[in-house]
Amino acid sequence: MALPASAVRAFEPPPQPERGAPARTTCPRRHSRVEAELAASRPGSVAASVRAGPPRGVSHGFNSRPLLEKPRKASSSLAGAACAPLFALLSRGRRRRMHVLRRRWDLGSLCRALLTRGLAALGHSLKHVLGAIFSKIFGPLASVGNMDEKSNKLLLALVMLFLFAVIVLQYVCPGTECQLLRLQAFSSPVPDPYRSEDESSARFVPRYNFTRSDLLRKVDFDIKGDDLIVFLHIQKTGGTTFGRHLVRNIQLEQPCECRVGQKKCTCHRPGKRETWLFSRFSTGWSCGLHADWTELTSCVPSVVDGKRASRLRPSRNFHYITILRDPVSRYLSEWRHVQRGATWKASLHVCDGRPPTSEELPSCYTGDDWSGCPLKEFMDCPYNLANNRQVRMLSDLTLVGCYNLSVMPEKQRNKVLLESAKSNLKHMAFFGLTEFQRKTQYLFEKTFNMNFISPFTQYNTTRASSVEINEEIQKRIEGLNFLDMELYSYAKDLFLQRYQFMRQKDHQEARRKRQEQRRFLKGRLLQTHFLSQGQGQSQNLNQNQSQNPNPNANQNLTQNLTQNLVQNLTQSSSQKENRESPKQNPGKEQNDSTSNGTNDYIGSVEKWR
Repeated sequence: MALPASAVRAFEPPPQPERGAPARTTCPRRHSRVEAELAASRPGSVAASVRAGPPRGVSHGFNSRPLLEKPRKASSSLAGAACAPLFALLSRGRRRRMHVLRRRWDLGSLCRALLTRGLAALGHSLKHVLGAIFSKIFGPLASVGNMDEKSNKLLLALVMLFLFAVIVLQYVCPGTECQLLRLQAFSSPVPDPYRSEDESSARFVPRYNFTRSDLLRKVDFDIKGDDLIVFLHIQKTGGTTFGRHLVRNIQLEQPCECRVGQKKCTCHRPGKRETWLFSRFSTGWSCGLHADWTELTSCVPSVVDGKRASRLRPSRNFHYITILRDPVSRYLSEWRHVQRGATWKASLHVCDGRPPTSEELPSCYTGDDWSGCPLKEFMDCPYNLANNRQVRMLSDLTLVGCYNLSVMPEKQRNKVLLESAKSNLKHMAFFGLTEFQRKTQYLFEKTFNMNFISPFTQYNTTRASSVEINEEIQKRIEGLNFLDMELYSYAKDLFLQRYQFMRQKDHQEARRKRQEQRRFLKGRLLQTHFLSQGQGQSQNLNQNQSQNPNPNANQNLTQNLTQNLVQNLTQSSSQKENRESPKQNPGKEQNDSTSNGTNDYIGSVEKWR
């Protein structure tokens, strides 16, 4: 059987270059390798006999049988003859790569090929399964011819919708604190937002005895009038956060105007160009940087009404507020702040009309600041204002001769300062604690009848909490701030008692409203029942009058209705008596209530008659 001319040319040896012809431009090593491969492919050559067998460890593959074996069958020869023209149509580089692939066929290539074919088959099967599922579900909506295309589009649309929902959820509700992701909210009751925030026992045992007037702090603050809230900001007590809440987080008829890039906000009264808040973020440090009680009480009235004459000044109510913090945590936080370069040199410390002299208030450092100072050096300075700072800033320094330590003995001075700080704190309109953010928010809202937009956040991890100190250093810090320790204990007791008192008052008010609502509903029910009964008996009376007229029938009907009503009320009051627990004079109270209710309803009956 004759082969085609193209196949014969494919098996012919390559033309040899003539002598004197120019050299080839291909690489010599690559060209020699190609020639050797072509020579090995010729039947009867020595290279073919050498390359007759496959490499060691590799089975006979495609076109890898030895050329000197028995002649193939006619069918095999015909198949090879049919494939030869196709192989001859390939370029030389393609044929060379196929030869290299056949020679280098190993177990790794086989595994990779099987893995690729397996993944392709799995994807193809998955596509058919999904197509069958979508054809079952959406079969009536689509034709058979374009089902695959529509199912693919529908699957892509569902995937895009899922990705879009995930992106929107992450934008609207970032983090793990999202309320939408808390599935326990549907199964468990809502916890008390004012639970113990310092992870201590929920039961509080008071240590001090305070009167009702000390616990009930409800200020009649008139924001449209002339009242003014003055914020006393003590260093490192969380006052910056609370000050931002005052100007950015309160529901007001005319909110504060806060511009981007500016610390101060404009907090005007409704309809007036006058501020209702005297703080760092509303009026700035008008009385000096971190002004204390002594400075504010003498400075604020003159700053607010300084341009007016004394007879034209309105009678304002100045409501002072402040925030306190645990003394050890506050002391460590101030030390870390001083380490970073804080000095508070702009503080005036004005007392009795003058600032202190350098002899009365020496400096603890000689340079521009005290940055990088170790904790031991910070504690060793006897003139450090961080010691007992909260007592000093809340007391009236004029009682002890300001900063002149020679006016009275140290023990007496400390006692006067502590009592003055306690008295000023107790009579303040409001004070909060850094360790109880939610309770601070609750008491402020109840005191001033002003609500915040978003709840306060309790941060238990601060710069002070990251400082690791041993027990000896902690005791020394407590000894340096012994006045602040006693003041904080007093303030915490008063704060928690006020919180419990206000919560109990809210519960009593809610119970009273529920009782009034029940009483109102009960009265409406009795009134409806009485009217329906009266209408029924009036119809019976009209029927009786038509049969046997009686002039005293109306009077007898009224008396019967009154007796029935009194009997029903008496039975209900006696049943209530049996259900309730015995108290002091229960019979008298219930008889009085029963008699009052009876008289009221008898009066209503007489009125109806």
